[in-house]
Amino acid sequence: MSSVLFDVPGPKAIARNRLIGILTVLVVLAVLGWVVWRLYATGQFTAEKWNIFTFSAVWVRFGQGLLSTLAAFAVAAVGSVVLGFVLGIGRLSDHAWVREPVRWIIEVLRAVPVLVLMMLLYYGLPVAGIKMPPYFAVVIALIVYNGSVLAEVLRAGVESLPRGQSEAGYAIGLRKSGVMRLILLPQAVRAMMPVIIAQLVVALKDTALGFIITYQELLYVINQIGNQAPYGSPLIQSAMIGGTMYVAVCLVLSYIAYRMQRRVKRSPKQAAAIGNVAADDEATLTEAIALQSRAGKYDGNNSGAQGL
Repeated sequence: MSSVLFDVPGPKAIARNRLIGILTVLVVLAVLGWVVWRLYATGQFTAEKWNIFTFSAVWVRFGQGLLSTLAAFAVAAVGSVVLGFVLGIGRLSDHAWVREPVRWIIEVLRAVPVLVLMMLLYYGLPVAGIKMPPYFAVVIALIVYNGSVLAEVLRAGVESLPRGQSEAGYAIGLRKSGVMRLILLPQAVRAMMPVIIAQLVVALKDTALGFIITYQELLYVINQIGNQAPYGSPLIQSAMIGGTMYVAVCLVLSYIAYRMQRRVKRSPKQAAAIGNVAADDEATLTEAIALQSRAGKYDGNNSGAQGL
């Protein structure tokens, strides 16, 4: 079957695509080779540059920095999800006096950079007599910014669902809170799960901005070890090790999210629960029609029930 998006490539197009692919690989390998050569030419692979990493105290310091990063991220991730749900539900409210203020709050919080929020909390609040530790400044700034972004993600996920989903909920007598909690939010979360995880990965990497306000996370440790002049200032080597830790943590987070998403999609308990809810909804609808029929409000010749 031919594709409806583009023409099937012929022999010339196939050869051209292969040639472009080969040239791309060669260019990438050339760039990587040039980088490795420059590192070798500047002595970045010498024993003097890597000697500091033979001390156990250095690895303990890296571990402390990684734990500080994870401590800030864990609280910020939970807080961002909670704030995102609260703001997202407020953004979807039918009441303008709730919806409009929440919309402005989201727009303002999304517009302020995370680093500016951290600096305002750490350097600005002491002017008003409030001293905040670097940890809380990092966590609060991450929660405020990422929570506002997740609120828009949640709103977009709910509004992307077919309108018949909510109408079916209202037809069986659910209120808006029930429709949102039982029908719309579960589907929106499953649909937006990749975007939510991507935003949490951004939050994890944004913990590095705490370095500016002296929060001793992983980037702070990288800079501290990399500026040790008696050991040849191994900044590049320290960045390589710290960057590898960042990549490993992000990969673990992505894998956990992938497993969670697959489990939610294939969970037998969830399928059984959905079947039970559907059966209950059908029974409720049948009972409502029977009650209206006994009350004389149901016309058997029509295809629907009046008043539903």
